[in-house]
Amino acid sequence: MGKVTCSITISADGYSAGHNQSEERPFGDDAGDGWGSRLHAWYTETPVENKAEIEEMATAKAYIMGRNMFGPVRGAWDRQWNGWWGDEPPYHAPVFVLTHHAREPQPMAGGTTFHFVTDGIEAALDRAREAAGDGDVAIAGGATTLNQYLAAGLLDELRLSIAPLTLGAGTRVFDGVPPLKLEQVKSRPASLVTHVTYRVLH
Repeated sequence: MGKVTCSITISADGYSAGHNQSEERPFGDDAGDGWGSRLHAWYTETPVENKAEIEEMATAKAYIMGRNMFGPVRGAWDRQWNGWWGDEPPYHAPVFVLTHHAREPQPMAGGTTFHFVTDGIEAALDRAREAAGDGDVAIAGGATTLNQYLAAGLLDELRLSIAPLTLGAGTRVFDGVPPLKLEQVKSRPASLVTHVTYRVLH
């Protein structure tokens, strides 16, 4: 069985998104354009410098994300929303979306299929593990979903990419999570980010 991992970009004060998220500003009040341009500048502006970390994010064989990360639609599925990523999302693997509202699986170009899970984080992990086989399962985000897996003791490895800015408020990693014992596996500074990987000790 592979590891359960999470790669997530946060501000220096721990936020992965600001308040007031919307369809027009999916990252909310993020000290930029609302699309995470400053927070994720390391990914978009310096991909060669961060090639190893970007490639590592794509090695999982299945993914789990919260409904808020999948899109802005709330409540019942009143329109056909297929994610922020266009016709060919970057996952190229099964993605299990946590939701309270059932929906048929949504296949996309490039090998991604979104599956909608209504019976909680452990059920989503069971299905993702089955889909991943011996490969890793990645918690794709956002912070609220990550925090649920951390609080439940279900995460093996946490990969933080820390951007040199503060947001002051928003959705924060570790909120509502009991104290954790972490072992630092590696760290690497780059021009627009610092990457730190922790093993979560159970």
